[in-house]
Amino acid sequence: MNWAEKINQFNSNLNLKVNLPRGIAVMNPFRNPYTQTLSQAFYSKYYSDKNPRTLILGINPGRFGAGLTGIPFTDPLKLENLCDIQNTLPKKSELSADFIYLMIEKAGGIKQFYKQFYFSSVCPLGFTRGGKNLNYYDDIILQEK
Repeated sequence: MNWAEKINQFNSNLNLKVNLPRGIAVMNPFRNPYTQTLSQAFYSKYYSDKNPRTLILGINPGRFGAGLTGIPFTDPLKLENLCDIQNTLPKKSELSADFIYLMIEKAGGIKQFYKQFYFSSVCPLGFTRGGKNLNYYDDIILQEK
């Protein structure tokens, strides 16, 4: 299996089977068939090989980036305008995506960067409390679960 196949298989099987603390909701973008299609298109485009890559880990997905697109540090604007993957998601920019794609450009551009690096997250699922992003470590009970 190449990288794209492994990543897409992993993402499609993500499932959190724990009772979350009161008021905390999980974001699993891969439960949305449209997001899964976008994510699969991205990984098929940039990761359809078996070349070694350096892993870069973020914390967990945000609700305006990977929480929508299924791709770490990639909001719907970057997915469409820079990665050339059309989508009908709300075109809102995310600060971390702005920073990461500026860094990617300085590192030689998207094609060159994704040939060498793979982004993921310590926790590949996102969390919200009160409709706002929540890092898994901001709630001790959540972190332990």
